[in-house]
Amino acid sequence: MKSQAITIYCLMLFLATECSHPRSKTHIKDGDKLQGPEGKPKTERMQEKCHGPCTTSSNCSQPCVQHFRGEIGFICNGNKWQKSTETCTSLSVETLFMDLNNTSRFSVAAPFIPLHIVDYQAPEPIESVAQVIQMNCPLDYACIIDVVKSSEATSGNIAFIVKLLKNISTHLSDNVTQEKMKSYFKVANHILDKAVIPNWAFIPDKNAGSDLLQSVNWFARRFRIQHELEHITDELFIQTKGLHINHNTSERSFSFSMNVSNTTEGILGMIEVPRQELWKLPPNASEAIGIAFPTLGAVLKEAHLQNASLPRRVNGLVISVILPERLKQILFTFEKINKSRNARAQCVGWHSRKRRWDENVCETTLDTASKVKCWCNYTNVLMSFSILMSPMSVDNKVLDYITCIGLSVSILSLIVCLIIEATVWSRVVVTEISYMRHVCIVNIAVSLLTANVWFILGSNFNKKAQNYNWCVVVTFFSHFFYLSLFFWMLFQALLIVYGLLVIFRRMMKSCMMAIGFAIGYGCPLVIAVTTVAITVPGKGYMRHGACWLNWDNTKALLAFAIPALLIVAVNLVVVLVVAVNTQRPSIGSSRSQDVAIIIRISKNVATLTPLLGLTWGFGIATLIEGTSLIFHIIFALLNAFQGFFILLFGTIIDHKIRDALRMRMSSPKGWSKAAENALLSPTYGSKLMNC
Repeated sequence: MKSQAITIYCLMLFLATECSHPRSKTHIKDGDKLQGPEGKPKTERMQEKCHGPCTTSSNCSQPCVQHFRGEIGFICNGNKWQKSTETCTSLSVETLFMDLNNTSRFSVAAPFIPLHIVDYQAPEPIESVAQVIQMNCPLDYACIIDVVKSSEATSGNIAFIVKLLKNISTHLSDNVTQEKMKSYFKVANHILDKAVIPNWAFIPDKNAGSDLLQSVNWFARRFRIQHELEHITDELFIQTKGLHINHNTSERSFSFSMNVSNTTEGILGMIEVPRQELWKLPPNASEAIGIAFPTLGAVLKEAHLQNASLPRRVNGLVISVILPERLKQILFTFEKINKSRNARAQCVGWHSRKRRWDENVCETTLDTASKVKCWCNYTNVLMSFSILMSPMSVDNKVLDYITCIGLSVSILSLIVCLIIEATVWSRVVVTEISYMRHVCIVNIAVSLLTANVWFILGSNFNKKAQNYNWCVVVTFFSHFFYLSLFFWMLFQALLIVYGLLVIFRRMMKSCMMAIGFAIGYGCPLVIAVTTVAITVPGKGYMRHGACWLNWDNTKALLAFAIPALLIVAVNLVVVLVVAVNTQRPSIGSSRSQDVAIIIRISKNVATLTPLLGLTWGFGIATLIEGTSLIFHIIFALLNAFQGFFILLFGTIIDHKIRDALRMRMSSPKGWSKAAENALLSPTYGSKLMNC
């Protein structure tokens, strides 16, 4: 008691001095950021880099700017000084209470304070803060809020606030009221703002994030719910809800919606207490509390991580639960932050003693492109849960490389294809059927080329700040031209059937052109415009974070998937018809003739498969959960290089085009009558399938 009295007396002397002398303003350099009027935490550029020679693995330190204690550490990396640690802090036990109106209380004592005591500014130990809070604001802890919220969010101040909250949860959690919860969570919210999350990386103590999570959980554990369903706190970066439960209640749940970026859409999280777990409870009411953090996952550093080069990224809210001891299992639903198709999820729980994510305590029951359901075990050391992005970086890089290289080759091949068609056009479009066949090839090439260009624009645009209207334009044209690609393939398939089955009656070229353009561009236009008209007013046209059709909310993607899959099915039937028609059975045919028939069928199928879009059929396999990577690679290879396949099978393999090219190069005027007669022969319709 004597030592505590001395500590409090010294603190009173210091407060008297500080209250009688106005605080001087901190001098900030040009370009530094200060506290905004709304109280949002801003960070200050504390110090320039080291000026000494930079050699590999060398380090140095610089003092903090005026009015900040601590230093900034730098390490030399690549002949450049890079910031590694920072302990600059303006907060202390004294500064937390210097703005309290205690001047009159110490006005008599102040004149008798010796000068060396007035000038002494050694900080009080953080352990004494509980005593001072108990003296000044024991009912709500509100006396520390203003000073904390007005402080710079430096790494040193963040570390101090973490220790402050840990001290409060240890010494002042006997009678936690809603007022105390609100004050406690306001302070925690200040250092969880997404604007200051990068500063956590420079805190020397890598367990700071884990300490904060454990302190918040411990403090909330001592809170008692007053109402049936209670919204305890509702800060931007930390929310708390609670409810009463007992063995007679049905399945209980509460959900959270919080922003993790600058988008207006919140990320959802839900806690469900299963009915079979509620049966374990006694008749009297028990309590369940849920706490959601949208940004805390970014600062939880795992201890003893085996592969430090591949940190496991949190891909949803971090949700803590406080349940009666009899409850051992709980169901979570997490919305993914990264909704990429390759962003597989892994349900995990944070082990407070091991200070790392434990994947053995949770089972993933559902993993879709947008959300994950987890069945997790709950204990006193496993109270916080989330989802991690599965380590698929190598797989993603393989697919990215295939797509990038394939699109480049595809675009170049399509340009070459169009140049060849323009060169030999007048020499190969002799009959109506041949004319329409090459019209199909040209429009297929144009549609795929344009679709690939819009795809690249959309992919690059996703990496920047999105403009909604521009993203709608990108999505619309990508949708339209990919549909046009499929519908022109459908028309080509119908043209093949027409050439095989109709021999004596021929349709006029103008009529065939009208039908072709109506199918190739008219049908896609109707589908694309209808999709926009229905989904755009409700903001359900595009998916979150990508300029492509929405699936999670409006299922707008079906406007592409259904027509594409139906066309692939129809074209598959056409290929089977061609294969059957190619076979020429004869009585007493030899083995060599059978082999020749098989080779001819295989050639026709191989030629028609890319031209009729059958390679897209592999996309069905990639939609199935848990599909092997090999299917994704095959799908990426076949479709990224589709432009090359069109050039190869639609142009280069066609012997008539090769002959026309040779004749064009050798003699521009040399178009033999024999070649023209061959094109006009009655067997041309049946030979169309070999082109």
